[in-house]
Parts: sequence; C-alpha cells; structure tokens
Amino acid sequence: MTGPLARSRARRSALAALAILTLLVGGTVGAPGAGAETAGGTAAAQAAGTAKITRQPEIGRPPIGPDGCARIERSLQTLSDWPKVKSRIKRNPADEKRVAKILAGMTLAEKVGQMTQPEITAITPAEVGQYAIGSVLNGGGSWPGRDKHAAPRAWLDLADAYWEASVGSRTKIPVIWGIDAVHGNNNVYGATVFPHNIGLGAAHDPCLVRDIGSATAEQIRATGQDWAFAPTLAVVRDDRWGRTYEGFSEDPRITRAYGYEAVNGLQGRHPRGIGDRGVIATAKHFIGDGGTLKGVDQGVNPSSEAEMINIHGQGYYGALAAGAQTVMASFNSWTNADLGIDEGKLHGSRRALDDILKRKMGFDGVVVSDWNGIGQVAGCTNASCARAINAGLDVVMVPNDWKAFIANTIAQVEAGEIPMARIDDAVTRILRVKLRAGVLSAPKPSERALAGSAGALEAGKLAREAVRRSQVLLKNNGKVLPLARNSKVLVVGKSADSMQNQTGGWTLTWQGTGNTNADFPGGTTILGGLRQALGEANVTFSETADGADPAAYDAVIAVIGETPYAEGVGDLGRRTLEAAKLHPGDLAVLDKVSGKGTPVVTVYVTGRPLWVNKELNRSDAFVAAWLPGTEGGGVADLLVRGSHRGGGYTGRLSYSWPKSACQSPLNPGDEGYDPLFPLGYGLRDGQSGSVGTLDETAPPFGCGQPGGGGEAGEDLEIYNRADVPPYKGLIGSADNWGGTEIGVDGEAAHSAITVVRSDVNVQQDGLKVTWNGGGPAQFYMQDPVKGTDLRGYLNADAALVFDTIVHQAPASRTVIGVHCGYPCMSEVAATSLFQGLPVGAKSTVKIPIACFAAAGLDLEAVNTPFLVYTDGAFSASFADVRWVPKAAKDADARSCDSLT
Repeated sequence: MTGPLARSRARRSALAALAILTLLVGGTVGAPGAGAETAGGTAAAQAAGTAKITRQPEIGRPPIGPDGCARIERSLQTLSDWPKVKSRIKRNPADEKRVAKILAGMTLAEKVGQMTQPEITAITPAEVGQYAIGSVLNGGGSWPGRDKHAAPRAWLDLADAYWEASVGSRTKIPVIWGIDAVHGNNNVYGATVFPHNIGLGAAHDPCLVRDIGSATAEQIRATGQDWAFAPTLAVVRDDRWGRTYEGFSEDPRITRAYGYEAVNGLQGRHPRGIGDRGVIATAKHFIGDGGTLKGVDQGVNPSSEAEMINIHGQGYYGALAAGAQTVMASFNSWTNADLGIDEGKLHGSRRALDDILKRKMGFDGVVVSDWNGIGQVAGCTNASCARAINAGLDVVMVPNDWKAFIANTIAQVEAGEIPMARIDDAVTRILRVKLRAGVLSAPKPSERALAGSAGALEAGKLAREAVRRSQVLLKNNGKVLPLARNSKVLVVGKSADSMQNQTGGWTLTWQGTGNTNADFPGGTTILGGLRQALGEANVTFSETADGADPAAYDAVIAVIGETPYAEGVGDLGRRTLEAAKLHPGDLAVLDKVSGKGTPVVTVYVTGRPLWVNKELNRSDAFVAAWLPGTEGGGVADLLVRGSHRGGGYTGRLSYSWPKSACQSPLNPGDEGYDPLFPLGYGLRDGQSGSVGTLDETAPPFGCGQPGGGGEAGEDLEIYNRADVPPYKGLIGSADNWGGTEIGVDGEAAHSAITVVRSDVNVQQDGLKVTWNGGGPAQFYMQDPVKGTDLRGYLNADAALVFDTIVHQAPASRTVIGVHCGYPCMSEVAATSLFQGLPVGAKSTVKIPIACFAAAGLDLEAVNTPFLVYTDGAFSASFADVRWVPKAAKDADARSCDSLT
C-alpha cells in the first residue's frame, strides 16, 4: 500500500488548502458563519441567484482536482429535474448481443433463479445449481460454517462450491456473492477494518476514499466474493438516525465527490467494466434514507421532489458517473400528503426505481432489494411481491424464503401479474453486469487474482493514515495537544482498550457486539497506540479511574463514547442527543479525573455528533475520533508530538455539532442554524480555539415528549394469568424476529428460547421463559394492531411492575424494554437486576416509567409495554405484568441510575 500512502502524503498541503476553500472553517465557537460559505447542498442555499434549467440536465464526471481525484465543489448547481447521468461504462453492442443470446436460451424458472438472492446459511451449493440461482449474500455476522474465525480458505472453498454448482447447471451462468464490506471486508476475521464513513467524511479527501475502496476490493477478492454492498450515499439530516455513521456527510457536496471515488476504488478503472482486482459496487440506499422524519430508520422521508433531486440524489450522480453497476433500493418511504407525494415504501415505487433511476437517470445496471425489503411493500410478503418486481427490482434479496419466492414469482408471471418483458429486462441487466464484471469468463474464485492473499487482507498503513486524517480536534484550551513524547499519562475510559467500541457496528457481527480484542489479530487499540507512542512505562491504564491520582501524571487521556449498534437499533427516537444520558458511566469517569490540576484530554469514539457539553466542560482538550476501526494507533499518532512523520490534526467536521440536547435536525441552510461547532470546523496543532464553560441544561425526558395525556388512575394490566387484550405474548429470535405468538396453552418454542406455563403466585399464573444460550432472543407483550397513548402513566409517576422467579440468572447482557413501534423503543439494563434477585423465590420488580421516557420512549404510541431480551442463557418466570400509577414512588422501586 505504499502507492496510496505516498499519494496521500504528497497531497496533504494541497488538500488542506482545498478544505479551507470548500468548507467553512469556524475559528471560534458560536460564530460559524463569519465570512464563510455554508454548505452548498440544500436547495434553499443553492437557489439564490441560480438560473432555472428548462431541459433535463446532464451530469457526468465531476471536476477533477490536481491530485487526479474528484474535487469537492464550492457549490452545486440547483437542478430543476432529475439529471441524465453519463456513466463511465458505456453500453457495448457486442456485449448486448451476447446477453440476448444467453437470455433467449433460458427458461422462466432459470430467469427467476437469476433474480433470486438467498443467504448463505439458507442455501447449499447443490441448490444453487438446481435452482439456477444468480447470486447469494452473507448478512452481517454470517460466515462459512457459522465460524466467526473462518480463514480465507474457508471463504474461498464455499465460494468455489457455489461457483462450481452454478457453472455445472444447464445455463452455466456463474453465481456471484455479495457482502456488506462497508469499511473494509469487515465480516472477515483478520481483515483490516477502516474508519466508518463519518470519519472519512471528516478527512475531506476523495482520493483517500478511492484508495480505501481499492484496498477493500482487494480484501474481498482475497476471500472470493464479487460484489460489495457499498458505498452508502445517505445525506444525513437528523443525527438521531442509527445509521448516521454510514453517511459520509450532511453536506451533499462531499457525498457527490466521495460517491464517485468510492466506486472508482471498488470497481477499478477498466475501460469497459470492472478490473480484475475490482468488485461490483453498490450505490445505496435509493433514495432518501438519510432524510426520514426524526431520524427513524426505515421511516418516512417527506422531502419535496426538489429536495430529493438536490440533496439526496447527489451521491448517486457521482456514483453512477463512475460506473456503479448496482443500486440498492431503500427501506424508507417517500410520502408527503401536502405535496401530493405518496410513493410509500420505495421497494414498491415504480416512479423511483423505473421512471427516475432507470429512465430519467439512465441507469442500465441492476437494482437490488435490501434484506426482505419486499415484505414491507403494501400487499406483499417476504416471499411474494409482484408489485416490487414490476416497480423495477431486478435482484430480490430474500434470505430465507427464497424457494417460496421463486415459486410465487413464476406463478405470477404465468398468471400475467408480472409481464415477461419485465423479467427479461431484469435478467438482461443481471447478465450485463456479470459480463462487465468479467465473471462470465473468470475461473473459479480461488484461482482469481489475490485469492487467499494474506497481504490483501492487511492494509494497516493505509487504515492508520485514514484514522489520522479523520480525527477532528474540537477543543484545545491551553494548547494541551500535542503531548510531549516523554509525557507520563493516565489513560481511563471504557473505549481505551476496546476493539469492539472503536470498530463499531457492521464489524464481524451485524451490530458489532459480542466481539473481543482477540477477534482482531493485528489490530491496535487506542491504548495500544499510546503505549507505542509514549512507551509502556509512561502509560498507566485504569478503565474506571478508581484509586488513580491524576496529580501523579502529566495528562489524563479519557477514551469514552458510544458502544456499537447498527441500523434501527441505534436510533435515538425521542431520546435527546445528551451523551451523559446515553452513557452515564463516561461522565462518572471524567468526574473522577477532572479539576485535579492535571489536564484532561478526551478522545470521543462515536458514530454521530452528540451533545457533550458536560464532557467538554470537564476536558481541556477534546477530539472527535469517530469509529476509527482496527488501527487505533492512528489516534495516538496525533495525540503525541512527533509520533509520525506527517503533520498534526487536519480533520474538519462533515457534520454540524449540536449546541443543545434536542438540536436535531441541524444542517446549514436550515432556519435558525446555530451549532456549537459548524460544518467544516476543526482546530489544527497550535490552535487553542475558545471553548468556554458551556450550558449543561438538558430536558429530563427527551426531545419532543408531548405534554397532556391526563393522569392515569388505574392499573394497565398486560398479563394476568393470560394475555390481557389487546396485548399478546410473543417470542422472537433469529428463527423469527417478527414474533411467534405464545399459544393458548402458554407454550411457544424457538431454537434459542422456549416458554411454558409456571406457578409464580398461584397455580399456572405465570410463564416460564428459558433462553438456552443459543443466540439472542426476546419475550414480550405487544398490541399487534397499534400503539396507545400512555402519557398519563408518566404523569402519574407509574412503574412497570411484574412478579418474577429467577430460575437461572442471566449469563449475558439482558435488558427490559418498552417499544413504540420498532425501531422506536427504549430499554434499561437489567443484567444486574436479575442477577441480584434470589434464585427460586418470588420477587416483585418495579421500574419507573420515567426511566423509559428518559431513554427515548414515545409515550403517545406504546405498542409493546413489556419486553425482556438477553444475549445468552437465562431462565425466569413472569406473572402479573402491569403498569401501576404512583408505584414509582414506592420505597422498593428501582432507581433509573441503577438500570444503566
């Protein structure tokens, strides 16, 4: 990787100047706009003084900078219509003839097989050949043989088996394998993991993104896949969204340039398609996933068409111009009744997928669905959706129900519900992409370039450079940073020595949880990087700071922040952006070390900007480290003077930083834009900034928590010897997260969880729930129809009350939750609660509803008033579940602080 590194260092000074020109640089907190240009991405900001375009605009290659990469433009032209995008990869007549010939010889069943994408745990190689399957995928946390530590050889062996089965079929069309390689080949044990996109956005360096894309493609080639489900091109408008870190920026200018170079890096620059070291890229998720109301994952985007065109479309213009061969449809809806927009779920929107993407924008590649995305389309299921195929889906990601999907789709074609021409168009596109990718003539995966290469998986030097470029210095009072090379430091905080926390979601597992440092051979934690920079003898580590004396050190380095999450699990909902509410232990650590006469340097590991006024007030210096990946040494390189040959801090915010706890959405061009740190802010070495004491006032229960609702005077019964309507008891696990109802006999079973009747207060009044450790699972009570306004219970100081007998204390993380329509939910930590109850004896548990409100519960729409989830083995009986007014004031009610 010396080539990319050399280019990266050579262009540092030029790009620093470019960053100043293209992004606003706030010199002082609270004065973001002084003489500076705001982001040119919003329609409102661009409209002034811009001539209207009366004919369809065309967009091709973006302006190229002196470094040979796409330039982040000073402003983007306001478009009055969806543009025609001129792809780098042109239609080839010879290829089209070859595709037509193959298509003419295929049966309907074989065509539908090409359109079907099962998950690797749900299909055998023999079935790939039998059903003429066109592609397979592995989800996050899915590996060959279900082995988290599967070696590259195991990945290649499975890839070969699928390939051999496909070329041994009657059509002989090779199968391709897609993988969520979103920050490196992050599913694979031993692969270098790069910073998540939010960190790369802070580098303001399209060339760096291209180099990382190229390195990621090589990592994927090493394990035998053909197709990366990347890059994510969301322009994030509300940081409460659980996928904020997957977006490069809130600024569409950055996303436009990055989309172009990310695709160039992944696919390579072969003049007619994809190079032999490249992989198929995916522009995702089309369209508007970053603009949903309240940042709700898979929610409703209410944007006008002009906003869709000029904000959310920008990344796609860059990616398609670079020749992206696939586009993934988005889970979100596009609806605004006031504007007459009612596309509903985009998986079923002909207007979005066919009229806009394929016809207006001219995309001639493959549109692929997201995981079971068709099941969310009105009138459809996971196994049947003629509407989505007619709307323009070409490949349907149907992980488990693929056999039923094939049968249903064939029947729908034969019945005339799906035109044969639509099937032929889909398969033509699939074959076109396979031809351009070279897979129709390539040998089996293990015989291709880079297959099995340990060197291809290792990209530590490039990743470390990316970490350095992504760090943003927000506060540096007294010019504490950089530290002298001979400094003696005390390191504290839960994320200092945690590969899991610094790599985040989409890393080995879907949520990024369940990992240990041992799962990342060759990786370096931030603590490890500090030991390299300062020497072992000069670094003392105390995670909780208990018993440590800050006065004995030159500086304290606190490494704190978010813990891993992915997709809707990370949504904040009505919760505030207050970091101290989300992770109170972090503030407790800072309280132990601040104000002791020793400067405190806080390194914040996070997937989004959060309200950290309390943490900033307790820190002399503050660094936004984002989710740096496996190379934590890159963080240390900038903390310590002279740790590497390059310069110091160069990162600039690609997301605005909030001044108050409910300041989201927060985007330049919005009315009342007033951030703490504006888009483009970032101190350099030698700059101190001027961050004084900040306001620490925050709302007690979250953002937008409505008043009213009266005051409840009666118990809300949820389970009393039997389900209390409208609530029904269910279990959920990987077998069926949609929920399996507990029968009238009080029984239900999945492979990881079982329920039977039990005695708690009287005979057969409870349900005994046993989690066997076979995987995460949950037991819950839910209204399957709607949510209910339960604000009156918060007003009445109510508590969730239930009787329980613990039979086996939980072995792993356990939570009690209340949901308001997933992913709207809140939860409290319950591992210690259940571990502290006597085994075999009845206990009554009382949890104030205020605890759930503070965790973001929308009390106007509660549909699941009781849920218990655990990752491992646990057994307990539950009875008489209810919400009881005034019970939060009882002496035996739990405190919210004890449930964090």
